[in-house]
Amino acid sequence: MAFESLSDKLQNVFKNLRGKGRLSEEDVKAALKEVKMALLEADVNFKAVKNFVKTVQERAIGADVMNGLNPGQMVIKIVNEELTNLMGSETTEIAYRPGQQITVIMMVGLQGAGKTTTTAKLAGHVKKKGKKPLLVACDVYRPAAITQLQINGEKQGVPVFSMGDKNKPADIAKASIEHAKKNGFNVVILDTAGRLHIDEGMMDELVEIKESVDVAQTLLVVDAMTGQDAVNVAGTFDEKIGIDGVVLTKLDGDTRGGAALSIRAVTGKPILFCGMGEKLDDLEQFYPDRMASRILGMGDILTMIEKAQESIDEEASMKMVQKMKKNQFDFEDYLESMRQMKKMGGIGALLSMMPGMGGNQMKQLEDAVDEKKMARIEAIILSMTVKERQNPDVLNPSRKRRIANGAGVDISEVNRLVKQFEQSRKMMKQMSGMMGGKGKGRFGKKGMFGKLPF
Repeated sequence: MAFESLSDKLQNVFKNLRGKGRLSEEDVKAALKEVKMALLEADVNFKAVKNFVKTVQERAIGADVMNGLNPGQMVIKIVNEELTNLMGSETTEIAYRPGQQITVIMMVGLQGAGKTTTTAKLAGHVKKKGKKPLLVACDVYRPAAITQLQINGEKQGVPVFSMGDKNKPADIAKASIEHAKKNGFNVVILDTAGRLHIDEGMMDELVEIKESVDVAQTLLVVDAMTGQDAVNVAGTFDEKIGIDGVVLTKLDGDTRGGAALSIRAVTGKPILFCGMGEKLDDLEQFYPDRMASRILGMGDILTMIEKAQESIDEEASMKMVQKMKKNQFDFEDYLESMRQMKKMGGIGALLSMMPGMGGNQMKQLEDAVDEKKMARIEAIILSMTVKERQNPDVLNPSRKRRIANGAGVDISEVNRLVKQFEQSRKMMKQMSGMMGGKGKGRFGKKGMFGKLPF
């Protein structure tokens, strides 16, 4: 989970604050001293931490906070607001050129940061926005870079322009613009070559590309897990070629958060996107306010709803709700809901967005519904015949034995799943009033779960 260790430390600090009816100046200073240590251990830039703690302290040690009804909560609110400001306060989006003008986006970064994969992810995001993107293979040095881009482009349904590895990257970029004009593409995304380290050769090449074509936005791809190194790389790239924003990759594996919390403060450049997994749709818009809420254990319900809206077929979801109400929910529906949850990033991704999900609670719940267990459940359901999936009542002992053999599990696991399924079905029937329908539900026509696969 992103920022797990930092999040746990901060939540422990604030737990102590919440428990106090009144706060003294010493209480605030002691809490902020712990916050400062937690941020420094998370590899956040020293200057950024110093300014952050100073601002929070000035705001927190005031009459309104000290004499308020819930001073602990007010201090946490101030920390939340200042964390948001630290990461850029406002969400930054790609600035597209108006009308049918071509927006050229140049992707830059060091080798190993996941630049080529991120470039393909971005193309998918741009396509969802109703644009017509073209991917351009300008990395002529790394073996298989062109092939990798072509494979990922195909998966995203986005064409790739390539001239092989014998031409200059600037010439490829120039030719791709002509190709885009002729074929009606309005966003051109250039995948450029990276190096293991910043060197003059790479920078000269990027400058040459920028001089050859009218680049609207230069986005730097950095590995979030490298912490302060990522911040230093961002500073150097901005100085040498000029960047407009940053894409943070591998944020799902970054338990500290040093890069995400430092980049804006040190370079003045916004984070536009963050990579939250290896799949091609695991690219999220970076929302500073939502990220601050996640760090402080307040959840991120808005992102969860948006993920659901993107991933779930509304018509299929409503059919499922109707089946639940009529107690007709079967194993095929159960399988479909699991697949929809996978599309949303799996149980771990969803839990990380729930309010109050600290490290220990997360671990307990993830253990209870871990991905391996879900894979075994899927194997059991797929070992059933269509008749058995649609009519769970026909599952007698001999059928269960055959299913267990087919799935490679013990019969006790099949029995457990059937029992859990029956209990779930009963509960769903009882909850059907909350699911909406004819305006009777508490949550309107579609209900609280109208978009979610459970």
